[in-house]
Amino acid sequence: MKKIFKLLALVLVIALLYFGFTTYPKLDLISGFSAKSVASGHFMDDRSLDLIQKTDNDINLIDLAKNSINETGKFATATVYGLKERKAIYREGLGATLINDDFDISKPYLLPKRTKLENNLPFPYGNKEPKDTTFSNVDYSKLKNSVENAFDKDGGKKKRTRAVVVLYKDKLIAEKYDTGFTKDSKILGWSMTKSITSSAFGVLAKQGKIDIYKPAPIAEWKNDERKIITINDLLHMNSGLEWEENYTKICDATKMLFQAEDMGKVQMDKPAQYKPNTHWYYSSGTTNLLSRILRSQFKTQQEYLDFWYSAVIDKIGMNSMIVEQDMSGTFVGSSYGWATPRDWSKFGLLYLHKGNWNGEQILDESWVKYTATPTNTSDGKYGAQFWLNAGGKFPDVPRDMFYCSGYQGQMVAIIPSMDMVVVRMGVREEEPGFDFNGFLKGIIESVKK
Repeated sequence: MKKIFKLLALVLVIALLYFGFTTYPKLDLISGFSAKSVASGHFMDDRSLDLIQKTDNDINLIDLAKNSINETGKFATATVYGLKERKAIYREGLGATLINDDFDISKPYLLPKRTKLENNLPFPYGNKEPKDTTFSNVDYSKLKNSVENAFDKDGGKKKRTRAVVVLYKDKLIAEKYDTGFTKDSKILGWSMTKSITSSAFGVLAKQGKIDIYKPAPIAEWKNDERKIITINDLLHMNSGLEWEENYTKICDATKMLFQAEDMGKVQMDKPAQYKPNTHWYYSSGTTNLLSRILRSQFKTQQEYLDFWYSAVIDKIGMNSMIVEQDMSGTFVGSSYGWATPRDWSKFGLLYLHKGNWNGEQILDESWVKYTATPTNTSDGKYGAQFWLNAGGKFPDVPRDMFYCSGYQGQMVAIIPSMDMVVVRMGVREEEPGFDFNGFLKGIIESVKK
């Protein structure tokens, strides 16, 4: 009997040691992800805690978190095995922010001034319901099948698509939503937000207020080798700065998103590993640094907050969109943009028409061309905060396609040669589970050029 107790004790010790070395260090990140997800999903999109836990937080390790919502205080908390409690607060107009114990929730804060598009036009150039339009060269039966095939049937959880929107020649030709989601559902774009950040720089460049080819205006870099890094290098993910982006482990990206007070500072403090424009590496820290740089271009916080919306977001009627902030008040330009699928498609339409929105040139054509031109170290897969198909990642899709892409398979695909924008929102990545090449191929083949 003593041998059995000793063996059980040994097994328990080994289990505790294994937990201590593998899972415990991740608890802060797990509860942080979970609390932020619950607060945003519930207060931004009115999702129930049960729905969020079953469809947003059913991720390995994240599903260990125990969550609660405080309706009166408008916050969510999460713990793992009763440890590492994290809290995310919701503020109307700003969305949810994951906070630490030092954050002063009573401190006054500014809100972006918003302008709602009121032009009485049908979607996509307005917010009225779209007009029924039929194109003789569209095989609607094939189109319908291609869209429906993107969704699971009978409660399956393989493809996990939440929404599909297809625009062709400025008209809505297909739209479908999963159970529990509608055209009014706000969905997190994750890294599609990077493309929103890029567009803000595009407007500043058009206004002649910034030169992206000059060294980044960062005082901390002026006396070391980083002083030659330009905003162009940052937009291209080509700065050469040290960074690790690997969401299967504790890394720079996860620590930034779920622990940092000032997310842009995390990348700013990293040393140079390579000379600029010689080594491409995808970095969410770089985009948050860009958001921080953008903030420095304005005299006041109010001007910074307003600019994102007045320059692009509200300008094209993306009135549902909210870009959330970090604790320092900087927009999390890498990851935290929420909008309806229809509004995401409007953003694609702006780029499809080379920066022109219903007759108004919001971005220079040259900026859109710059956006969709491969950086010389990315093998044709990346431009300026947009992904590209120039290298043939999707073999059955035109090479001129460029697209916004986000975690768990968010996509706004812009296909100039087809005069088309395709939006897909979901919670399943390309591999395994969702066939983006086949999905886009089916939609494209339903339209005869």
